[in-house]
Amino acid sequence: MKQPGYMMLVTLACLGAAGAACTQNAADEALEATREGAATAIEETKEAGQQVVDAAGDVAERAGDKTKEIAGDIASTTGEAITDTWITTKVRAKFLDETQLEGSSVSVETDNRVVTLTGTVGSAAAKSRAEAIASGTEGVTRVVNQLVVS
Repeated sequence: MKQPGYMMLVTLACLGAAGAACTQNAADEALEATREGAATAIEETKEAGQQVVDAAGDVAERAGDKTKEIAGDIASTTGEAITDTWITTKVRAKFLDETQLEGSSVSVETDNRVVTLTGTVGSAAAKSRAEAIASGTEGVTRVVNQLVVS
């Protein structure tokens, strides 16, 4: 009788050990599944973050484009809109008051805030003065001086 009881005890011990092994396997499998899920979640979060960065870049680019588009409508210190026509008029008006440019034939054209000076002036000093006046005019980004000294 002692033998069957002993066998029963060994059987129970084996079942307990097998159960512990099964529990360990289940825990290992759960841990691996958790790691895979976390890796997937991290990757999806990275992709979503990149989409946000891309979208923000697109918005910033469109805002920059819109700013460039309306740059011709910037207000001067007097509240007037600075356009190419406004710049041309201002430069011509300043030339009228400049004694070094008396007797000169200077043409002023403005395109995209770039002033081009053509024609003739009486001296190199007059040529330099015309360029200085144009470049000092509000709204001018660059001056192309093609004046000829005669």
